[in-house]
Amino acid sequence: MSESEGNASTEAIHAEQIHKRFGALEVLKGVNLSARKGDVVAIIGGSGSGKSTFLRCLNCLDHPTSGSLRINGEEVRFKPDGHGDLAPASRQQIRQLRSRLAMVFQNFNLWQHRTLLENMIEAPVHVLGVPRKQAIEEGKRLLDRVGLNDKHDAYPAFLSGGQQQRAAIARALAVDPLAMLFDEPTSALDPELVGEVLKVIQSLADEGRTMILVTHEMAFARDVATRVVFFHNGVVEEEGPPSEFFSNPQSERLQKFLSNFN
Repeated sequence: MSESEGNASTEAIHAEQIHKRFGALEVLKGVNLSARKGDVVAIIGGSGSGKSTFLRCLNCLDHPTSGSLRINGEEVRFKPDGHGDLAPASRQQIRQLRSRLAMVFQNFNLWQHRTLLENMIEAPVHVLGVPRKQAIEEGKRLLDRVGLNDKHDAYPAFLSGGQQQRAAIARALAVDPLAMLFDEPTSALDPELVGEVLKVIQSLADEGRTMILVTHEMAFARDVATRVVFFHNGVVEEEGPPSEFFSNPQSERLQKFLSNFN
């Protein structure tokens, strides 16, 4: 097996030259990023640097203007949408893609009119075709896994933000994803609730889960990530292992950014 074939076999996500425009505004200007199976990639950067847009392009919530994606070695097929962007060529492939790349959002995105357990079983039953009884059993197990064993029948509105985000993580796990995408999962939380969510994410990293995490939690990125990537003005300005990235930043922009957290 060649080195390139070996790398491809271990890659969960490979994004190459991802551009994204919103009208005249070019938000992503050719981003290259990959994550091998078991990697925890932390993406940091200032507001407007393109972090969240890139994450949304990975699972096609936003359609890239140009570029290519491979998920678990499979090329995502695109076609021109007639408006300057690329559109998925196969709806079936995109449904499969989104089950492989489970996304956890800033604001939880739980269905407010359904209990936590009902939130848990929706995708396994209706997207993956899992038998309802099996989905319920697995949903309960995953809620227990994130410390919500007594909240199966609770509605989101009656839970704290930290509890809702832990439920959102459990719901993402319910489709047994290849990788998990986290878009600033603690940014909407009160400070005292941040720790309980980070503890769950830490446990997923300890299990060897593949994750790409947009975060402002520098200490967490340093302690948990296998690689840290700094976005600036729509490009990857610098990246590396946490030990080098935080102790010896090379670019002036990264040095200035990290100085805000010292």
